Amino acid sequence: MKRRPAPSRPDDLVVFLGPSLPEEEAFALAPCRVLPPARQGDVWRALSLRPRAIALVDGVFEAQPSVWHHELLAALDAGVTVFGGASMGALRAAELAEHGMVGVGHIFEAYHRGELVDDSEVALLHADAEHGFRALSVPLVNVRHAARLAKRARVLVPREAQALVDAAAALFYQDRTWPRVLAAVAGTWRPTTRAKWEAWAAGGLEDLKREDARACIQAAAAFVASGARAAVRVRTPRAAPSSYVRRRRLVEGLCAVGEELVASEDVLEALREAPDAAALAEEGLRRALLAGWARTLGLVPTTEEVARAEAEWWAHLGVPSEEREAWLAACGLDAHELRRVCEERALERLTLEHATRLLPDGPSWDEALTTEARLQGRWVEEARGLVTPKRSRRKK
Repeated sequence: MKRRPAPSRPDDLVVFLGPSLPEEEAFALAPCRVLPPARQGDVWRALSLRPRAIALVDGVFEAQPSVWHHELLAALDAGVTVFGGASMGALRAAELAEHGMVGVGHIFEAYHRGELVDDSEVALLHADAEHGFRALSVPLVNVRHAARLAKRARVLVPREAQALVDAAAALFYQDRTWPRVLAAVAGTWRPTTRAKWEAWAAGGLEDLKREDARACIQAAAAFVASGARAAVRVRTPRAAPSSYVRRRRLVEGLCAVGEELVASEDVLEALREAPDAAALAEEGLRRALLAGWARTLGLVPTTEEVARAEAEWWAHLGVPSEEREAWLAACGLDAHELRRVCEERALERLTLEHATRLLPDGPSWDEALTTEARLQGRWVEEARGLVTPKRSRRKK
């Protein structure tokens, strides 16, 4: 008998949504957690919810930093399938399609084919969260779509349709409303054209961003409902995240402690004040430097070596297997980050085990033991312990 997928929970699908589609429509389409338009760091924070898929529809820009490519790549690395469409999602999906982000909808396809290139095509002015992110202007992609449909319906001839698009493109995106667009094109349209347009548009103009937003959420929901695992779609090799990106993720991240979310930045601040902060940092630096050096020498740990490093780590922590998922969530580690940490441990071990071969006259195990024992005072302790007290020798 074929096993049915387990029922999905709302956090399995995280949707970043704003003016493209009302929140209640997203809930009607699928069980999901709806978050406001994504800004920089929001996708990193969303990973603490352990989603199976993310649907990026809307995102901020201009006044606030936009959602970063690095955080979307981090989500993909963590095994989360990321869908994008309609607005900011269509832009990022077109830019990251070769790395595995799934683009959905007509707007994504237009960006992916190079027919649309400017971010301003999807830009619009909208209200704040209190007013449901209601759109206050019309995006250029919707004007293009209306002109295309009107031309197909023989309401506009090609010259008139292009004039409509040109008039809309000449307006600043925050000022682009249908009354202003029609006022701007009035000088190039005949009165009969305007009458035909008004009669045709009276039935309502199709909102392309809204349709694409629905399609994006439906595609992500279908993936979650299928119970399928994230497909490996990465086709283009890429460099590891830079130190700056890693620090930003550390600051922006969240840890899930039971039902509560704790900011990684707050945990880090507490650790900075801990009595053993310097010792922890120095130990971490040594491991990172040894692992980095090993990589430059071409050392690559095998799957078995990484697994052994992870097993030794769990044994050292004493965390039972049934508690490990919750422990990782509280630690702010996803599957990809856990592997990275264990790879560093494995590389450190490889470097230490082959120390004599890594340098022309590399240090031996006994040399290392001796030096560290002397620095920590252990050498003197052992030496004194081996001295026979004089009184004991006299009694003999």
